[in-house]
Amino acid sequence: MPAAVVFILFVICLIIAIPVSIALTIASVLPGAFDPSFTVSGQFVIRSMLGGIDSFPLLAVPMFVLSGIIMARGGISKKLFDVFSYFLGKLTAGLPCAVIVTCLFYGAISGSGPATVAAVGSMTIPILIELGYDKDFSAAIVAVAGGLGVIIPPSIPFIMFGSASGESVSDLFIAGIIPGLLIGGLLMVYAVYYCKKNGEDKEKIQKVVGELHEKGLLKVLKESFWALLSPVIILGCIYSGIASPTEAAVISVFYALIVSLFIYKTMTFKDIWPALVEGVRTYAPIMFILAASIAFSRVLTLMQIPQMVSTWILTHFTNKIVLILVINVFLLIVGMVMDTTPAILILTPILLPIVTAVGMNPIHFGIMMVVNLAIGFVTPPIGVNLFVASSLTDIPIMRISKHAMPMIGYFLVALLLITFIPAISLALI
Repeated sequence: MPAAVVFILFVICLIIAIPVSIALTIASVLPGAFDPSFTVSGQFVIRSMLGGIDSFPLLAVPMFVLSGIIMARGGISKKLFDVFSYFLGKLTAGLPCAVIVTCLFYGAISGSGPATVAAVGSMTIPILIELGYDKDFSAAIVAVAGGLGVIIPPSIPFIMFGSASGESVSDLFIAGIIPGLLIGGLLMVYAVYYCKKNGEDKEKIQKVVGELHEKGLLKVLKESFWALLSPVIILGCIYSGIASPTEAAVISVFYALIVSLFIYKTMTFKDIWPALVEGVRTYAPIMFILAASIAFSRVLTLMQIPQMVSTWILTHFTNKIVLILVINVFLLIVGMVMDTTPAILILTPILLPIVTAVGMNPIHFGIMMVVNLAIGFVTPPIGVNLFVASSLTDIPIMRISKHAMPMIGYFLVALLLITFIPAISLALI
């Protein structure tokens, strides 16, 4: 069966709203069903699905998902927001900037964009609205800043890319630090511009920030210490070699439980079971998509799709800069219509040989790819972060998108810098 037919059928399945995991499974089985000479059978697809998820590195994904859920239920995002509000609250756009920094830190805990939006947004959006910030702007800034959750380590998409490419997950985590800080910095620049242009209710803001200052710095730091320590412990275990990313993910679960149960006492033992149930409900669809994506990727490899695409692109785009720009545009489009997990697992085997052929470092490409797909988190029609922010505020997705567009512009500026200045990604490796 021609490769084009497989992709067309896959796209048709998505258009008629068949779940991505089922669409991928159908597309994996079809070549063998219609072409008896093709070696792929239904049994091969099932073995690929089961064997693909039987992976120690991928075990980190459900652990980080569960850790993020426990920390959200334990109110850790509120502790982070308070300490950043203490230091930034009196500045222009101080509280929106505190939201962005909170998303940075929470991303270093959960590794997930939507989880960051849900945990930080549910707490900060009502605060911003109460302080006089535009409701649409408040939802948009959390939705866009939530995209940092997949760039700041530990990152679930980096784990996926490491699994698909064979590159070191630890190196990917380290490489994501500076790009994440760069994007966060640019988003804060926009927040300052927006607030200078539209003004702020200084009286209301001063009242809230004043209450934090009345507590005193030591008390605020004491209350937020364990929340601030969580990313340090998780990343410190990985970078020091004490634990692998998967082991660090398990450590993060136990740390979240200990802090929430015994230190902040925001959870009880009765709350553990609902958190586990939510974790299973969250990860089960991801696991199905993951398994189907791996099977589809292996079918494409047997059909020699990566080699054909690589040959065609290298033949038609001989200039390295043009080629990389074309890949960026392609990834941006993919991010708008496909979830991150299948996009990474399907496209990495296809695109990685192309970029390495023109001298691009695989780790650098991994960062570029994830940043592209992170923009897809806040771009219609798929834009998962937009859906989460919309569900938190009851604001239509297109209204949030309208206010998110300028921030996406800053995201794109960061993408270009990350793409053409490799040192941004590779300086710490």
